[in-house]
Amino acid sequence: METSNPAPQSEQIAPELAEIALVLVETSHPGNIGSSARAAKTMGLRKLLLVSPRRFPDADATALASGADDVLDQAQVHDSLDQALDGYGVAYACSARRRGIRLPELNPRQFAAHALAQARSGPVAVVFGNERVGLSNAEIERCQYLVRIPSNPEFGSLNLAAALQLLTYELRMAALELVGKLKGKPDPRIPAPLGEMERMFVHLQQVLERIRFFGSRSPERMMARLRRLLQRGLPDAHEVAIMRGILSQIEYMLDHPGRDAGPQGVSEQDQG
Repeated sequence: METSNPAPQSEQIAPELAEIALVLVETSHPGNIGSSARAAKTMGLRKLLLVSPRRFPDADATALASGADDVLDQAQVHDSLDQALDGYGVAYACSARRRGIRLPELNPRQFAAHALAQARSGPVAVVFGNERVGLSNAEIERCQYLVRIPSNPEFGSLNLAAALQLLTYELRMAALELVGKLKGKPDPRIPAPLGEMERMFVHLQQVLERIRFFGSRSPERMMARLRRLLQRGLPDAHEVAIMRGILSQIEYMLDHPGRDAGPQGVSEQDQG
């Protein structure tokens, strides 16, 4: 169905919409990128991130964008999901299946309210997987929340652009309901960029391997649990820096047994 809006109103409805990025991972058909751009722009979202698309730019994407060419032109292309999420504090994984991963789970309406609230403090990302296989476990674990659309259990297949349209519609409806109701300043405690979180997890695993913490246990399974534990509180950049300082101090003491703590210790400022 064609829609006609006289002028973009996303900023007037809720500036938080501008802080929400839609991330498409390894999209197979360029037409789905174009359809997603159209769906996003229709609901007032314009930030599109593409992770290793099979074909882009492409005439099929432009054709199915149906006037959302500006969203396509401004789309950022990344080689990896980690690269795309670097700089974003909160990420939501959209998946039809739980895949045994115990992330906090939201339905589309809950997600919309939650994402708008988080966007008041900084940019957030909504991650969609490949059309055929969706998101992998590793990709879902890069996010802090899982969004599931409660579709018919006997036939839960949704086209990528259709799923994106549904979630962006909920975002727009939540923005319309909240306009004029959100008062006060944004929460000054901004979640650390996901790139910093990922570097912390890499550092943590390296240190745990050095102290033989894993033993006979699977490092992958244990790190997945630690990810959930540490992501649950949405630590800010200062807290991540403290964690990295602790890990560096452990490494220093391992490399210099019997010595004083040295210059690596946590400062009084960091302790606050």
